[in-house]
Amino acid sequence: MTTETLLPDTATLPADWRDFLALTKPRVMTLVVFTALCGMLAAPVHLDPVIGFTAILCIALGAGASGALNQWYEADLDAQMRRTARRPLPAGRMDRQAALHFGVGLSVFSVILMGLAVNLVSALILAISILFYVVVYTAWLKPRTPQNIVIGGAAGAFPPLLGWAAATGDVTLMPVLLFAIIFLWTPPHFWALSLFVKTDYANAGIPMLPVVAGERVTRQQIGLYTIPMAAAAVAPWPLGFTGAIYGLVAVVTTAIFGFHAARVAVRTTQVDDTMKPEKTLFKYSILYLFVIFGALVVDRWVLA
Repeated sequence: MTTETLLPDTATLPADWRDFLALTKPRVMTLVVFTALCGMLAAPVHLDPVIGFTAILCIALGAGASGALNQWYEADLDAQMRRTARRPLPAGRMDRQAALHFGVGLSVFSVILMGLAVNLVSALILAISILFYVVVYTAWLKPRTPQNIVIGGAAGAFPPLLGWAAATGDVTLMPVLLFAIIFLWTPPHFWALSLFVKTDYANAGIPMLPVVAGERVTRQQIGLYTIPMAAAAVAPWPLGFTGAIYGLVAVVTTAIFGFHAARVAVRTTQVDDTMKPEKTLFKYSILYLFVIFGALVVDRWVLA
């Protein structure tokens, strides 16, 4: 049996707006929009609210387009994994062609609108981010190498860079640091998840690190990647890009992240293990990103 036979030939149920919304991965989009908005608000300019709203709309649409094209490409893989089997395509509620057209349409519209209404620099970065996620990460890295999350982390790191570029029309060291925070945060975040959904990835034939190299190596890598992530997260303060508000929040929350990462890195898994430390790290890592990017905005506006 090939993977293609796992999906229905045609949709068995009519797709509605909720299925199209699900294609955009709204939970992922929330983090994308938030970090992009923080990058925009942290920029040393006062952006016109209408242009700012348009930029965030384009970023959200671009993120949704990436999610839709990812699900279109991976529909057969999604059908083999318990946590993704209920998505519109593997569940048979939508035709793959409709998902493809929806994703391509959103991509083109978001990039063109960004270029016309905001600036060409942000439009170019948006186009690169969509192509990177769909082509480099989804189609090339993810099915071929356990380093998919490491290199592919760049796909999720573009939003604050996009927000900054939308506000200023250029890219300086500060937005590059914001990019680096998310880029280095991605491996421990996703490897924590992969430890407790390893069976799903193995069943789908996706070479995630726990499947290919084992849990011990994965835990070690979580600990190792947390070190440069911590350095990138704190760096804006001593470099003078932020004030004490961001600096203190970054130091405290990063120390907590390091504590949870260390617990995962040094422990061994038992047969009946509930993976509680791994789940705790995964959940905290999401909160962590919201908190430090939120602190970045508070720092900028309080000290402005």
